[in-house]
Amino acid sequence: MLLLLAACTGGGPARPAPPPGTVVVGSFDFPESEVLAEIYGQALAARGIPVQMQLGLGPRELVDPALFRGLVRLVPEYQGSAVDFLNRGMGASGDPATTHASLVHALAGTNAAALASAPGQDANAFAVTQATAERYGLRRISDLAPIASKLVLGGPPECPERPLCLLGLRKVYGLRFRHFVPLDAGGTLTLSALSGGDVDVALVFTTDPAVAERGFRILADDRHLEPSDNVTPVVSRALLRRFGSRLSDTLDAVSAKLTTRELTALDRSVAAGRSPAKVAAAWLTARELN
Repeated sequence: MLLLLAACTGGGPARPAPPPGTVVVGSFDFPESEVLAEIYGQALAARGIPVQMQLGLGPRELVDPALFRGLVRLVPEYQGSAVDFLNRGMGASGDPATTHASLVHALAGTNAAALASAPGQDANAFAVTQATAERYGLRRISDLAPIASKLVLGGPPECPERPLCLLGLRKVYGLRFRHFVPLDAGGTLTLSALSGGDVDVALVFTTDPAVAERGFRILADDRHLEPSDNVTPVVSRALLRRFGSRLSDTLDAVSAKLTTRELTALDRSVAAGRSPAKVAAAWLTARELN
């Protein structure tokens, strides 16, 4: 696992384990997750808590095991997706409170705990171009059923094994696509492939401003495949015991300010070319959280 983490952060020899009191903040491999990691990490550092950043580590299949082994000690999670991953497709719902309770239960007995969720959420969604929508009369995911065998789906490499991606589309909607193209997690590869016609349907994120800017149509999730995905810090229980309310209150104060509109604005700033660290610092300063 240490070697995998080293590879994800640029290669070279595995890093030694950080001191017990260091909050190692990890992120998934897409820009919004990196910005959120910077926001939470910088807020903690401003309170005098030692922080080490590990950004862009990879998908949940890598990051969550690292968290449970203590190699990463804080991850800004998306609660519905986390519950789905931990419970193998069971327990997540469209209700934020119910899903948060499911996440707390799923983490019971592990060395990590879920803190309060943010009001903002960023969920998986499936999008098509306006031309494709008009050609086939697409408004909902279920509208794909008669034509899915003619279409190509694009998404992150782990999509075929994910209950909230291709597995879920098959189970909940009965969709069988002609082909699947592995791309990135709702990033530039995915958006470009959809624009260029290399894929017909693509997994995107609901807070990504580029989806509307490029004129894509998000198909309504009419059978409720996707759960509520409110941002939720998951943190080492040992660090909670060590730092107590200084840590939890700081993280809760950040989460309280993270609305869905704020997430979209953060994504827009990164898409404009600003680094996640600078976007995070500006956001924290504007809200007097650093």
